[in-house]
Amino acid sequence: MKREFLQNFKVGDQPLPKEVIDAIMEENGKDIENARKPFSDYEEVKNQRQAAQEELKAFEGVDVNGLQQKIRELEETLAAQEREWQGKLDDLAFDGRIKDAIVEARGRNVKAITALLDVDSLKASKNQDEDIKAALEALKKECAYLFETDDVPPFYAAGTGLAGRAPDGLEAIRAAAGLTAKH
Repeated sequence: MKREFLQNFKVGDQPLPKEVIDAIMEENGKDIENARKPFSDYEEVKNQRQAAQEELKAFEGVDVNGLQQKIRELEETLAAQEREWQGKLDDLAFDGRIKDAIVEARGRNVKAITALLDVDSLKASKNQDEDIKAALEALKKECAYLFETDDVPPFYAAGTGLAGRAPDGLEAIRAAAGLTAKH
């Protein structure tokens, strides 16, 4: 509503007083502001809508089913890689178990002893630690030379005639020279 509209109204022969027109215009202004409040974010919503439409244009022509298939393939590849790495970690842990058991059994050469073990059946075993120990004990009986023992070899060389006793320094020299010991 415009002020001129109200100024054209007359009460009797008199135009509306300025105070009345001001009061009506003020009340009309409040009504207009209250009516605008729900639409105050109109421009912001309009800009958001336009931005969303522009973003949607970027997806025009995109094959959604193809993308979903690609996602499934990537997930399967990732799962396969995870299984592969987990297998490698398990192999490393198993190799460490074998090595530790061989060292504990006082093996002389870890590679040689490992080569003689049936590693695949030990891997498949449900109780690996006990089965590894049992396999090493069996290998000790078959190939004792691969393991250190507590048996002390004799102190003498074969054929010196000193069997059963350890020679002292002078006696060893006499025995090596073929001399008999003094009594």
